[in-house]
Amino acid sequence: MSAPGPGPTPGPASPPAPPSASAEAPHGHPRRWLILGVICLAQLTVVLDNTVLNVAIPSLTEELDAATSDIQWMINAYSLVQSGLLLTAGSAADRYGRKKMLIAGLTLFGAGSLTAGLADSTSQLIAARAGMGIGGALLLTTTLAVVMQIFAPAEHAKAIGIWAAVNALGFACGPLLGGFMLDHFWWGAIFLINLPVAAIGLVAAVTLVPESKNPRGDRPDLLGALLSTIGMAALVFAIISGPGHGWTSGRVLVSAAVAVSVLAGFGYWESRIEHPMLDLHFFTDRRFTGAIAGAVLITFGMGGSLFLLTQHMQFVLGYGPLEAGLRTAPLALTIVALNFSGVAAKWATALGNPAAIALGMVLMSGGLVSIATVASGGYAGTLLGLLLIGAGAAIANPAMAHAIMSSIPPEKAGIGAGINGTVAEFGQGLGVAVLGAVLNSRFAALVSVAASSLPAALAEAGSARERARVTDAYASGLETSLLVGAAAVLLGGLLAGTLLRRAERGGVA
Repeated sequence: MSAPGPGPTPGPASPPAPPSASAEAPHGHPRRWLILGVICLAQLTVVLDNTVLNVAIPSLTEELDAATSDIQWMINAYSLVQSGLLLTAGSAADRYGRKKMLIAGLTLFGAGSLTAGLADSTSQLIAARAGMGIGGALLLTTTLAVVMQIFAPAEHAKAIGIWAAVNALGFACGPLLGGFMLDHFWWGAIFLINLPVAAIGLVAAVTLVPESKNPRGDRPDLLGALLSTIGMAALVFAIISGPGHGWTSGRVLVSAAVAVSVLAGFGYWESRIEHPMLDLHFFTDRRFTGAIAGAVLITFGMGGSLFLLTQHMQFVLGYGPLEAGLRTAPLALTIVALNFSGVAAKWATALGNPAAIALGMVLMSGGLVSIATVASGGYAGTLLGLLLIGAGAAIANPAMAHAIMSSIPPEKAGIGAGINGTVAEFGQGLGVAVLGAVLNSRFAALVSVAASSLPAALAEAGSARERARVTDAYASGLETSLLVGAAAVLLGGLLAGTLLRRAERGGVA
């Protein structure tokens, strides 16, 4: 597809730029579906790594003699680096070429996976995970940007739906794949399995993916990249540190203060320079602000609620990790089925983005309410809730990503993908932290023991009746948290739908 005239924001028509390697016929790149398969393979590897490590924590603790703080850094090093670099990675893809950055991302991710799989100390594994985070940031941004380049606008909704469904597939398969690998191999195998996927992705990217970049080649915004990286990493660090260290602890307050001050400086700098990494005029478009608001709230409610649901299945309903993963799989499989079949894209096209997002998030909110009100009674109500959430996410998530990407000039597709990823990381981290705090607060108010977690409280319980009371208190806390998550998702749907409807009727501003 052809890029419009230069300029960071939509404006008067300009003489067309020379076509890039990705400029194709109105129907898109002739091998676009094959390229999408390559992109999804790379995307799946990154998403899997976000979840697969959780099941290996007991093995890592034993074999590497890892302390609790080491385990936290093994998990957080990846997410901190990745979330901090998303905007910078997207900007680099626009300037230097999305194919180049896709290849670089696969190379770094593969090298980090090899180092992680062969690590014999916690420090080596933490460093390897940070390196994988750099590769992951490049992959998450370039994959979506390439999708926007190789498909014609008429196919964007379906292509983005398939791209988004891969995230759900990774969410479902991560714990299952991790459990299988640990049953048959040592813990390093969960990282080494990335190597053949990265190798296949590299060969396919080199031979199939067309190069595309911003034809203007704006001057690199090095200070903006530094400020955004530091600010976002500090913000995510504050969010993930809050539940464990306390929201008023010095660790959290200092990192939050750094995040606010640095991000404020980033916004000021971006508003002053000629070629900003993030054009703040994007926020004057109601399509953009509506989609951003909805995306934050949807990931807030969903990320936090599903994190708590997996704990409920294990601690309250008594399922093992593998069984809990299997029982949450219907959510992801529903998303995959509706998006890969094109059904969700057809519904979204028929309804329009505002109504599709609102409907999807109403379904998701209803699913969370179903789980909250009947979860303690067994699996049937949970299954109904998972199916509703899956159907809603299949409709709303691609429509939201499409709204964000379509409100940004095509030559800025990389930074648009970076914004989309940053919003998702921020919303999910905040959801886990806040809804986890709601659960813990409710749980602490209902039990008299001093323990701060369910396993510890059960260990202190002296009788079966006391253990039942502790479990009921946890279930009550879970119900409250899920209802808060449902309210956030519903609010996000109404807000995003309203803003996007207004944008369609009255344009920007």
